Amino acid sequence: MRIVYYLNQFFGQVGGEDKAGMEPMLSESLIGPGIKLQDLLGADNQIVGTIICGDNYFNENTEVALNRILTMIKDLNPDMLIAGPAFNAGRYGVACGELCKAVGKELNIPTVSGMYVENPGAEVCKGDTFIALTGNSAATMRDALPKMANLAKKLLSNTPLELPEIDNYIPQGRRKTVIMEKRGSERAVDMLLDRLNNREFKTELPMPVFDQVEIAQPIANMATARIALITTGGIVPNGNPDKIQSASAQKWGKYDVKALDKLGSDYYTIHGGYDPVYANESPDRIVPLDLLKEYAKEGLIGDVYEYFYTTTGTGTSVGNAIKFGQEIGQELKNAQIDGAILTST
Repeated sequence: MRIVYYLNQFFGQVGGEDKAGMEPMLSESLIGPGIKLQDLLGADNQIVGTIICGDNYFNENTEVALNRILTMIKDLNPDMLIAGPAFNAGRYGVACGELCKAVGKELNIPTVSGMYVENPGAEVCKGDTFIALTGNSAATMRDALPKMANLAKKLLSNTPLELPEIDNYIPQGRRKTVIMEKRGSERAVDMLLDRLNNREFKTELPMPVFDQVEIAQPIANMATARIALITTGGIVPNGNPDKIQSASAQKWGKYDVKALDKLGSDYYTIHGGYDPVYANESPDRIVPLDLLKEYAKEGLIGDVYEYFYTTTGTGTSVGNAIKFGQEIGQELKNAQIDGAILTST
């Protein structure tokens, strides 16, 4: 069986963030994790080409990138596409997801990827491809590749997959009819009895788990309060000095606005998820520095914090969002800020 393998610039051993804008290229060699993956796939399955594309190029030129990569894949006449693993890298995961979805639709061949459950790429394609469940970093590569190879070999040999928890893939949201020894009411009573008697049991309908965040106390006196501004709207100084990603953000920025009464034309948005025209026309529409400075002059608030914080929300993983919040929150706590306004798009 013929397999095409997709990698980003980092795992394709081209470079790091400095090469994230590279255009798609095709190699006939086994590269990076492809060497081990080929060994796991066995002699009956051959990686016939490795396609490498920069994460930024793919996410900023998705339609063009997909067309170019699909042409490369069609020329190789494969039986399967394998992409990743992307772990918790958001831009890489979205690229793998979009490509797997497009290849499945256009070429009608099976596709396999590997991602951490919170990778935004999983939401893109989990109903269209099989995604091996991986850890959140490349440190779990040794565990991820066998899971992907197992899925690939089963799909290529038309071997039915087991349940997601057995074959280690992210659930696709599909319902399958299965034959059970007991009807539902009896199974429910058995589970209830096990629970009441402190015995182990496994629910057939796992519920989502949501974080509980304690509600902050109200600000006692707004007239003396120091207020900070935070945005996920991607407002940055011209030139984007910290190179914050337009989607699937891996970092946040912090910029000094102490001497400014408004952001004005020295700022713009690099956010890839909304029409930037009105934000670029007046960045204060997203980060209302102008109004807060007026409120401070009028005595409605005590002061505006000298820095504002910014990142992009589109495609950003829950894990990174939590990390950003903890880091920014700690800075605000250390600066003894009384409150913050968090704006979106």
